[in-house]
Amino acid sequence: MGGTFVFLGVILLVFALLDGVMMVSLLRPGDERNQVIVWKASAFTLFSMAGLEALTVVENLVKVQPMTANPLIHLETAAILYFIALIYHKKRHGG
Repeated sequence: MGGTFVFLGVILLVFALLDGVMMVSLLRPGDERNQVIVWKASAFTLFSMAGLEALTVVENLVKVQPMTANPLIHLETAAILYFIALIYHKKRHGG
C-alpha cells in the first residue's frame, strides 16, 4: 500500500512539473523562433485535444453512455502532448 502512494505521489509531481513547464513556456516572451516553436506546439496540442473530445463524444453516442469528463485527466493529457510537441519543434527548429 505504501509503494502505491509513493508511485502516485511521483506521478502527481511529474504532472505538476509538466503543467508548470507548459505555463512558463506559454507566458515567457521570446524571439520569433521561440514564438513559432510555442505556436506550433500549442496548435498541435489544441488539435489533439479537440480530436480526443470528438472521438469521446462519438464513442459515448455509439455506446449510449452518459458523457462524463474528468478535467484533471484532460489537463494532464494536454500537458503531456504539449511537452512532447514542444520538444519536437525545438529540435526541429534548432532550439
